[in-house]
Amino acid sequence: MERRELLRLLAAAGALPLLAPLARAAGTDDWQAQFEAASTPWKSGFATPPGDLPLTRATVRGRFPDAVAGTLFRIGPAGHDLGGERYQHWFDGDGMVHRFVIDGADVRHRGRYVATPKRTAEVKAGRRLFEAFGTMPPGVEPPTSPDSINVANTSVLPMQGEVLALWEGGSATRLDARTLDTLGVKTWRPDFAGMPFSAHPKVDPDGTVWNFGVSAAQSMLALYEIAPDGTLRRAAVVPVADLPMVHDFAVTERHLVFLMPPLVYDGKRKEAGASFLDAHVWRPELEMRALVIDKKNWERRQLLVLPAGFLFHVGNAWEEDTPGGTLIHIDYVRSDNADSVFTTNREVMRARRVKSNDPHLTVATLNLGTGRATQTALAQEAEFPRIDPRRVGLRHRQVVHATQIRRDLPGFGAVARTDVETGRSQRFSYGAQAIVEEHVFVPDGSKPGWILGTVLDFGRQKTVLSCFAADHLGAGPVAQATLPYALPLGLHGAFVKA
Repeated sequence: MERRELLRLLAAAGALPLLAPLARAAGTDDWQAQFEAASTPWKSGFATPPGDLPLTRATVRGRFPDAVAGTLFRIGPAGHDLGGERYQHWFDGDGMVHRFVIDGADVRHRGRYVATPKRTAEVKAGRRLFEAFGTMPPGVEPPTSPDSINVANTSVLPMQGEVLALWEGGSATRLDARTLDTLGVKTWRPDFAGMPFSAHPKVDPDGTVWNFGVSAAQSMLALYEIAPDGTLRRAAVVPVADLPMVHDFAVTERHLVFLMPPLVYDGKRKEAGASFLDAHVWRPELEMRALVIDKKNWERRQLLVLPAGFLFHVGNAWEEDTPGGTLIHIDYVRSDNADSVFTTNREVMRARRVKSNDPHLTVATLNLGTGRATQTALAQEAEFPRIDPRRVGLRHRQVVHATQIRRDLPGFGAVARTDVETGRSQRFSYGAQAIVEEHVFVPDGSKPGWILGTVLDFGRQKTVLSCFAADHLGAGPVAQATLPYALPLGLHGAFVKA
C-alpha cells in the first residue's frame, strides 16, 4: 500500500492515536487536586518537574567499574500537568530524557524535556491542545499529523552520535547525545515521513536495527531494517488482520516475532469520543497470536496461537532447527489481562495504588513445523526484562528484570537476574521505600558483566543509580550514585560505553 493512501486511512480512522478525535471533557473528577491532596510519599515519582534539570554531580559511594564508564540514557513521561489540568494516564506525559555520565567515582546527571512540536505549542499556550493516549483534555483541537501529538517519552536508541527519543505513534525524535538538544524528527525515507516507529527496536549483534510501527485501526504493520551506519535498508507496510496494541517484539537469527494480545481497536468507540486507549476492547476469544515473519522475505509469515494474555515487554528470542521443524523460544512478561494499562497505570496519576494481575516471566516455544505453540510461566513476578545485548536473537539464559511486587506501592521493589532455562533466580531488594526502574546489562569482555539501573528512594526523595556484579546480584551494589533530588519514574534506557 502506498504511504499516501495509508496516511489517508489513518487520518480517516483516528489511528494510533492520530486524527479526527471528537473532543470531550476529561470528566468531573479533578485529578490535579486529588494528586496534590494525596499524602502518599511515592507520588513524587509521578510529579511534574517545572523545567529542565541542570548538570548536577551525584554523591558516589564506592567506584563504578571501568566497564561501565560511559553514559546511561533514560527517558520517561514527566510533563503530567499543565494549566491546572492533569493527565489521566501515566503514558501521556511529555517525555524527559536523562543523561548519566559515569566515570569511576564521578557521576553527573542532566535532564531535559524533549522539545516536541506538541510540548512547545502547549507550553506556549499554557494548556493542553491535543488528545493523548489515555486522556481527552477539554477543548482539544484535532491534531494535524501523528507528530503533532508525539510525546517522545518511551525509549531511546543511541545512533551515530545522536539519541533517538521514541514513541509508539509517530516518528523518532533526534537529540544531541551530548547536550540533549532536540534536533527534530527522524525521517527514514521521504515516503515514510511521519510513519509510526515503535519504542522497542532490536539491534542484532552485527549492528543491524529492526523495528516496526502499528496502525491498529487499519490493521497495518510497518517494518524497518536499518544498517549499522544508520541508513535505511528496507521499509514496508504489511496487512495483519485484527492487529492489536503491540508494544514490543523480538528477533531471532532468521525471524521477526510478534506476540499479539487480544486488545483490539474499535473504531466506533473512537468515533464516540473515546481516547485511543479506551477505543480498545479486550477480546480473549482471539487468544494470544504469535506472528512470525521471515527476516529476508517479509511476505513469508506464519501465525501460531497461545492462550489469551497481555504483555508489554519481551526479553529475547532464539531459534533452533530440529527434525520436527524450527523451534523459536521466546521469553516475555505475561499478565492474564490488560487491567494494568486500563487501571493501574491510570490511577497512579492521582496517587492511587490499584492492584492488577501480577505479571510473570513466561517462556514460550513456537514450533514452525507443526504450527503448535506452548508456554510455561516461571515463578518470578517481572517487568522491564533486559538481556546481554550481545545475545539479541541468539540463545541466552539470563534475563535481568524488576521483581517483588509491593501490595502498598506501584511497581516493584527489587531487581533480579533469572535463568529462563532452570528458573533459578537471584535478586536484590532495595527496601520498603523504593520503587525500581529498568536495569540494563553492561558487558565486560569475557567476564560476567554488570547490571546498571536506577531506583526512586521516596523515603529520602532522591533517585539512586546502582551498579551490581551480574554474577553476585544478591550481594548488593558495588557502587551507588545518589542525586540530591527525585526524578519522575521513567520507562526505558540504553547504555553507551565511553
